[in-house]
Amino acid sequence: MKNLKYLSFVLVFLFACQKDLLEKSPIIGVTEDNFYKTEADAISAVNGAYAALQFELTPAGHFRWFWGDIMSDDTEKGGSGANDAPNLAALENFQGPTNTDFLEAEWAANYEGIYRANVVLERVPPIEMDETKKAQILGEARTIRAWFNFLQVTYFGDVPLVDQVLAPSEYTIGKNPAAEVWAFIEQDLIQAIGDLPKRSEYPIADLGRITKGAAQGLLVKTYLFQSKWAEAKAIAEDLINSGEYNLVGNYNQIFTESGENNAESVFEIQYMNASGGNWGRNNANEGSFSNVFQRARGQFEGYGFNLPTQNFVDEFFKEGVEDPRLKATVFREGDLMGDRGFFTKESTGFPHDYYPKKYFNNKSEEAPFGDPNPNGGTNDRVIRYADILLMHAEAAFHTGDETGAKTSLNQVRRRVNMREITDSGNALLEAIYHERRVELGLEGHRFFDLVRTGRAAAALGSLGYREEVHKVLPIPDSQIQASNGTLTQNSGY
Repeated sequence: MKNLKYLSFVLVFLFACQKDLLEKSPIIGVTEDNFYKTEADAISAVNGAYAALQFELTPAGHFRWFWGDIMSDDTEKGGSGANDAPNLAALENFQGPTNTDFLEAEWAANYEGIYRANVVLERVPPIEMDETKKAQILGEARTIRAWFNFLQVTYFGDVPLVDQVLAPSEYTIGKNPAAEVWAFIEQDLIQAIGDLPKRSEYPIADLGRITKGAAQGLLVKTYLFQSKWAEAKAIAEDLINSGEYNLVGNYNQIFTESGENNAESVFEIQYMNASGGNWGRNNANEGSFSNVFQRARGQFEGYGFNLPTQNFVDEFFKEGVEDPRLKATVFREGDLMGDRGFFTKESTGFPHDYYPKKYFNNKSEEAPFGDPNPNGGTNDRVIRYADILLMHAEAAFHTGDETGAKTSLNQVRRRVNMREITDSGNALLEAIYHERRVELGLEGHRFFDLVRTGRAAAALGSLGYREEVHKVLPIPDSQIQASNGTLTQNSGY
């Protein structure tokens, strides 16, 4: 059962009908002018910003695993065949068109999230309410804004930096250099860290809200993407030494229903299977679509996307033994797929050898009413404590602290009874890279890890990747047209 229900009817009305509110008397008697008055209004406003985190179809799909997994060497598109989402296949092979609805949906969803956070940051400060609670709400909003800016800059590079609610006359703004966007993300997160409670300081009813640790984790990732190794190491150590997080004992349990919001959950987007969400623009939907998209076809009633590659599976055998995390990450032929039956190629109707396991849901876990497909209940584990430890290991290595790097790296490995790493130099760095791939596999990290570490051309060049072009996605054509040319296309597209 999810403890955080993100969106109230009032916020659906306010955020979905902004233009109408300027021109018409609202049916339920709520306007922007009379809404932002009380602490309850402030909480509802930030809940509306949280809701944007859940967007997966707006209206086309734009899952993190589209970009992080399918565009990497970890998975292939899958689906029913070549004619199923061909634009996604083109992006996967670095031949992608610039007018695909997948890119448009991603761009639009991220800027809607930024807009909603900006509404909170402009409208909540004047409210007379408990100042500690107000600071917390503003810290949550800043972290949400930082997350959507993080997505924009890592996906698209130079992008418009929107730090306020825009008037219609301001919609056609140009791109800011990526360095300015990164600096703004850092500013938001540093301020949020000072205002947010620790995870242990939230009441159980608020489980799933953004914490000080979530903002710290995103700041570590922000520094890592800029190769700010000393800064990343320092913040990671603050988080590690906080005592708020630890690795759960059983890796196999992390992506189960009972593993949601567990002891190593640093930043987790909440989904529920009983919201009654529908297909289409899901801006009021609290269920995930990842479950049905990634499940096998045939008797398993899924769409068969995000298929693990042989290259990815081979990584789990790289040390001469089978890494036990493979069983928790990938279904292989003959495996029992929960309560849906045994995986055979005949049962799926396709010749694929592997299917993803981390977003698999049992039949018994489906929505109790309505269409189960747009109402998956699996949370999105955005940042886990294992990720923090591995980012710390990487940052420590680059600052010359190989002892600290091995300490964090081996803590992750001990959890699954893999041998301790004693290597130094480049062998140690390669061990950290390997560990990220097997520990965080199919969680949307791989493509971006390859790009930020300069390894994408070597790993993906055979697929068509060119460093001077494909380290960022193309700007959607529709956005360039809507800006009357103020926005320009990324180089090479």
